[in-house]
Amino acid sequence: MTIHYLLDTNILLRACDPASSSYVLALEAIARLLAQGEECVITPQVLIEFWAVATRPIAVNGLGWNAEQTHTEVEQILDQFTLLEDNPQIFTYWLSYVTTYKVMGKRVHDARLIAVILTHGVTHLLTFNTDDFTSTAGIVIVHPQTVIDSQ
Repeated sequence: MTIHYLLDTNILLRACDPASSSYVLALEAIARLLAQGEECVITPQVLIEFWAVATRPIAVNGLGWNAEQTHTEVEQILDQFTLLEDNPQIFTYWLSYVTTYKVMGKRVHDARLIAVILTHGVTHLLTFNTDDFTSTAGIVIVHPQTVIDSQ
């Protein structure tokens, strides 16, 4: 049975940035999942966050890309991975999640990714920021190094 992995924004950013110290790890983890027959998926939120960081100046932790370069990368990402569509159920799951777990501040964005996962029946989240996600029944939070070490 195919396992579906939602790729967090930080995975895509590092996989598209050869200057990142995690570039090879991100690429190898994605390649290994795909070679194992797993499916890597994305969501509009991830692409919006990707655009924000990619076009932010390097001096403030961005990639410093222009809109054209960023658009090209987003199109390549869309060609490579399945895009999970937004729908009204995501908000329902999100509101329940942030209320139940008393999520506040910047973590509400991560909670929305959990809501997307729950809505679309995805079981795994691939992220470098495993500590950013509260353990939720049925969702496996996976660091790319874990994918590499599993073989």
